[in-house]
Amino acid sequence: MKAAVITVPAFASARDGVRHFFGTRSHADSLAFDVGVPVRQSGLQDRGWLLSVKQVHGTDALVLDRPLTESDQFSSGWDALVTDQPGVTVAVRTADCVPVLVHDPRRRIVAAIHAGWRGAVAGIVSKTFALMANRFGSARADLRVSIGPSAGSCCYEVDDPVLDRLRIGLPDWESVVHDYRGHKARLDLKALIRRQVEGEGVSTPAVSTVNLCTICHDQLFYSYRREGRVNGTMVSGITLLPCR
Repeated sequence: MKAAVITVPAFASARDGVRHFFGTRSHADSLAFDVGVPVRQSGLQDRGWLLSVKQVHGTDALVLDRPLTESDQFSSGWDALVTDQPGVTVAVRTADCVPVLVHDPRRRIVAAIHAGWRGAVAGIVSKTFALMANRFGSARADLRVSIGPSAGSCCYEVDDPVLDRLRIGLPDWESVVHDYRGHKARLDLKALIRRQVEGEGVSTPAVSTVNLCTICHDQLFYSYRREGRVNGTMVSGITLLPCR
């Protein structure tokens, strides 16, 4: 039996005051929700909420710092969600891009980030960390980060339009590509994200990675690159649990 979701105990568990998951295609197939509309989740303590929003491959983050209501709608586009509200699962949807989950146990803040190559090069991770610091006082040294399943360097071939952006935006871009052949290379997107996270001051032991390629594992994940269209997306999320 395949696992519906993947968790990383070294990243966070209920003992740490959070619940998290990286979803698979079977998990996605069991979910039904409208993007931008909070959904009640009966399986969560105190019937919490699930919130996912429209993603636009940008760097903006939605900050949720108040309780949700049945009438709330979030119609704009964001690629990260940050909250200090217990019982709210902030979630992102991916089908080759990187889901990044963040937990600040000191300030009790969580975040979910959708990072494709465009968002990564544009600095969505660092901008989300800066937002957490400015709005909630989070310190990078307190953050714990988990990088989820995505297109792997084994399969993720990119060409000049991507490589040109990498060259402009990343001084050490060659460290995250393999088999560079002038016009094509294989991009290690998870390694790129990890370098950025650690470059922001998050300690190496506080960063975990799920080293699974969404392109390789067709029974486990949807993949836009493999399938050539959006047949479905995985959902990954993190929830701040109510204080006991």
